[in-house]
Amino acid sequence: MRVQTRRSLLLAGLAASLPARAQHEVTAWSARTPFPAIEALDLDGKTWRLADLKGRAVLLNFWASWCEPCRAEMPTLQQLADLYGDDRLAVLALNFKESAPTALRFVQRTGLRLPVLLDRDGAIARDCGVRVFPSTVLIAPDGRPRQRVRGELDWTGREAGALVQALLEAPRPTR
Repeated sequence: MRVQTRRSLLLAGLAASLPARAQHEVTAWSARTPFPAIEALDLDGKTWRLADLKGRAVLLNFWASWCEPCRAEMPTLQQLADLYGDDRLAVLALNFKESAPTALRFVQRTGLRLPVLLDRDGAIARDCGVRVFPSTVLIAPDGRPRQRVRGELDWTGREAGALVQALLEAPRPTR
């Protein structure tokens, strides 16, 4: 429990270091920064591979049930997914280092319908450079990451709408 408490305090401190008027920070994903091949199980035991989603825009959201900004942001991610439909925009909620029962309790309590993937040991978050929760990586239909949002964002707001629209208009993969 001591390690979890220290980690929570560290992450809260990092989130608090964001500009006072913003609860988030949007940065471009550097073309020189490689993106890992992501593969994770969901709560039903289904394997999800990012490569299988090529042709659709993807929002890969890193969250944990102990993270208050994550809990606050999650309903707007669900609304965004409902608005666009999973054939255009895949919104994946990647749970950070919690057990499947813990993540499932959150899903049941909130009525979340997004695919919830498990990052049991934190390796995916580490490989994606995630140090602040929530964090979301925006991936274009060609499979390349374009931006990272660190911190809580209202995904139904104007700024998020512009981010998603630009993502949907990004080049599609060539076949």
